[in-house]
Amino acid sequence: MRFLLMTIISTLLFTSNIWETDLNKAKQSAENEHKYILLNFSGSDWCGPCIKMHKEIFETDVFDQYAKDNLVLLKADFPRLKKNQLSKEQQSRNDQLAEMYNKEGKFPFTVLLSSDGKVLKSWDGYPHLSPDAFVNEVKAGINANH
Repeated sequence: MRFLLMTIISTLLFTSNIWETDLNKAKQSAENEHKYILLNFSGSDWCGPCIKMHKEIFETDVFDQYAKDNLVLLKADFPRLKKNQLSKEQQSRNDQLAEMYNKEGKFPFTVLLSSDGKVLKSWDGYPHLSPDAFVNEVKAGINANH
């Protein structure tokens, strides 16, 4: 039983990327680690395509493995349910991200950024791609800007 518990914990710790919630921290990490930033605007408790994108693309092993070595993940969540409300500080950060990168308020909306915050590529809505195809589009966005 102890072994099973440790296996589950280590799997959770080492197979799932952590989504940053602060642009400045994401930029610093991307700069230090020579990575790009993938910013995702989501409505985690109301937006069906957002939930689908996280489940079918972002939570897959294919995406996870690529992201670990190449991306700093940044999430701007806009939940609607009272029980999921963000802190005022986080809501303010998300509002600032939306003002900079998602002025039309699209959901889901995903943006590939350089470490200094320059937009390299964006996806409007659910991309209707396999995880492999999505990773290939991220790679193409990076390669087009080298």
